[in-house]
Amino acid sequence: MHGNLVTKLWYPRVALHNGVRVTKIISWNLLRLTGARVGDVVRLVRHQRPDLLLMQEVTRDIDSLTDYLGGSYARVPLPGRIHGLAVWSAVPRDKPAVLKLPSGAVVERVCQIVDLGDFAVANVHLSHGQVLNRRQLRHIAQHLPARAAVLGDYNLVGPALLPGFTDLGPREPTHRCADVVPLRLDRCYARGLTCLETAALHRHTSDHRPIMVRLATAVRMAA
Repeated sequence: MHGNLVTKLWYPRVALHNGVRVTKIISWNLLRLTGARVGDVVRLVRHQRPDLLLMQEVTRDIDSLTDYLGGSYARVPLPGRIHGLAVWSAVPRDKPAVLKLPSGAVVERVCQIVDLGDFAVANVHLSHGQVLNRRQLRHIAQHLPARAAVLGDYNLVGPALLPGFTDLGPREPTHRCADVVPLRLDRCYARGLTCLETAALHRHTSDHRPIMVRLATAVRMAA
């Protein structure tokens, strides 16, 4: 037991839509140090019950997540930074692959790639440069299978211009720059997948709203 949070291991049932497996994914930029704490993440997961949670601006303070939720967790810092990317899964999985991205002069970037079997998911926190972040997306796409989704903080204004991928995420603002200008920075682009539901959730203690998608492949599962 940690504080007033009780450890509870749970595993979601396999969700199906017309015989096709559905995967619920949430992506959330936690806002390092001053934003969401481990308790906020636990409450989000227990309320939403995703199969996969992708996080950005994650510090080691979140490393105790499996003490509360079970499942599996993997964090990778951005090179030279105290924060980075992390993935939590409701069921045990292999550690995500880590892909180095084309980087600018200030911050080196990486992404995590999770193999879900039916498709792959990339967890990203892209650079602010609008040419560079689109180049990073194209680099990631080259390392993904035919069915794949890219979720996270794109730091992108306007369309991604990512050939073969469709914008499947919520179309409303997910972040307010200087708490004034609304921006849709948190995105989900995918290929070979169908989105059954999407939403921008309440932002809680971060300056970003979590985004949620429910994705399915077009292939019917065997009986």
